[in-house]
Amino acid sequence: MGERLAFTFALTGRREWGHGTQGVALGSGLVGLSARTNSAIYSPTVNDYTPAGGFQPVQTPPYIRPPHFASKVSYNAGAAKLCRAFANHTNFQHKIKQYKHMRKAILAILLAAPAMMAQAQTAGGGISADMLKNIKAAQPQNTTAMRNALANTSIAQLATVANNPMNSDRYFSNKVESKGITDQQSSGRCWLFTGLNVMRAKMIKKYNLGSFQFSQSYCFFYDQLEKSNLFLQAVIDNASKPMSDKTVEWLFKNPLSDGGTFCGVQDVVMKYGLVPAEVMPESYAANNTSRMSQLIALKLREYGLKLRDMAAKGSKKDALKKEKTQMLATVYHMLAICLGEPPTEFTWTRKDANGKPVETKKFTPLSFYQTYIGADLKNNYLMFMNDPSRPYHKTYTIDLDRHSYDGAQWTYLNLPMDEIKAMAAASIKDSTMMYMSCDVNKFINPKTGVESLQNYDYGSLFNTTFPMNKADRIRTFASASSHAMTLMAVDIAADGKFNKWMVENSWGATSGYQGHLIMTDEWFDEYMFRLVVEKRFVPAATLKLFEQKPTLLPAWDPLFAGEE
Repeated sequence: MGERLAFTFALTGRREWGHGTQGVALGSGLVGLSARTNSAIYSPTVNDYTPAGGFQPVQTPPYIRPPHFASKVSYNAGAAKLCRAFANHTNFQHKIKQYKHMRKAILAILLAAPAMMAQAQTAGGGISADMLKNIKAAQPQNTTAMRNALANTSIAQLATVANNPMNSDRYFSNKVESKGITDQQSSGRCWLFTGLNVMRAKMIKKYNLGSFQFSQSYCFFYDQLEKSNLFLQAVIDNASKPMSDKTVEWLFKNPLSDGGTFCGVQDVVMKYGLVPAEVMPESYAANNTSRMSQLIALKLREYGLKLRDMAAKGSKKDALKKEKTQMLATVYHMLAICLGEPPTEFTWTRKDANGKPVETKKFTPLSFYQTYIGADLKNNYLMFMNDPSRPYHKTYTIDLDRHSYDGAQWTYLNLPMDEIKAMAAASIKDSTMMYMSCDVNKFINPKTGVESLQNYDYGSLFNTTFPMNKADRIRTFASASSHAMTLMAVDIAADGKFNKWMVENSWGATSGYQGHLIMTDEWFDEYMFRLVVEKRFVPAATLKLFEQKPTLLPAWDPLFAGEE
């Protein structure tokens, strides 16, 4: 159905032109009629007007909304004829007088509107002069020294609690040994480093290796390629939806990320295998991912728009798939330029902890994975989360929260902290590291590597309190999982109480405590969010809970951003 024009009273005597709004003068600056687009009212032209019957509803002729100046001239000429037709109508002069009075009343209201609006804003919740006076009167006295201190010192430094005993306690009753600290540098690949560190600890112990690392660049290459395909295919799948659709909007806001979760480790390693770090070493772009990721994401957004346009014009699935393949070829090229092209075959010599060669063999990435790891990552691990803002003992899955289109959707079981910690302790006692993630920067002392709620006293510094609990912080976007690390030690008291935990980090050997972070049990309760555990450490009753149908949460749920 075409657009029609609705005639309404205007407050101007000028001819006006704009997007969807046109005005025509009816007298010497007195009152006018304004035509604006509307889908269900009148669409008059000069020929449609009759003194007896008025205007008849008709379809808007193409020249009513001219796209350029020449059409505007034609419109104005027609408008002038229209005005003359009005003037000849017997009742028109009487109507003009009525409209003059109406115009004066409306004009008076409009002139008074700014003052009325300002008054309403203040009365309805703005800061008035009296309120500001009360705010100032409520300020604590004698804060000059504190103000002077904060002028040249950081808030964290002034709020630091002196002599926190946890900053010097390094004892752990149970610990998984590790060799070598990794460094993700300026990248968001903590999830990948953590997942690979869990596997390398097993390999080091089983084969009595010295310091050893898997190639993070190799896995990252295919992660970025798979994520690019996930985005492009999701665009095709949702091509019939408008750009304003929440899912489409989320896709174009998040076409690519170097962050992720354990399901990315599962997808990439099971599909593409592993290689030692020396076979595909780190590059500058691998250690500093932002510019590469920005450029690929820009290309993906361009490609996403093209695929939507092709789908809108009726392109079939085969044509879209062919176009997507060409797009991914460009992404592959960009990745290969930045990271190097992944090897398909290599020769590697295994050495023992003393550096003595043990054997030399030729491998493919998949055969290397099967030889030295061999675990079924997709079926041997379960993901748990502590989210007190949602019901416990329920499973949840997050839409589009996977690293590859044909990969596993991240599904987790929400449990209380005491149940999660029991499984974590059982795993550590068996010398098995775990993938965990937390809100790492809360109450962290970067010099000692200790995370403790007693590290900083912000309340005393600002003469207030910060009483929100974990559920409140989640609901109000104040806290969420931000960084993944390898859980590898726990200190358990004689009465079975957990005192503290330790993780192997991926910020280099000089960060924290020799490349590790130590977390008090109280901190662990408040800021630990995710834990991945082998099935053998999960109680039978807990395993049974995974049989329920998970609740699907949207991809934009604030708690489920990838770890970086």
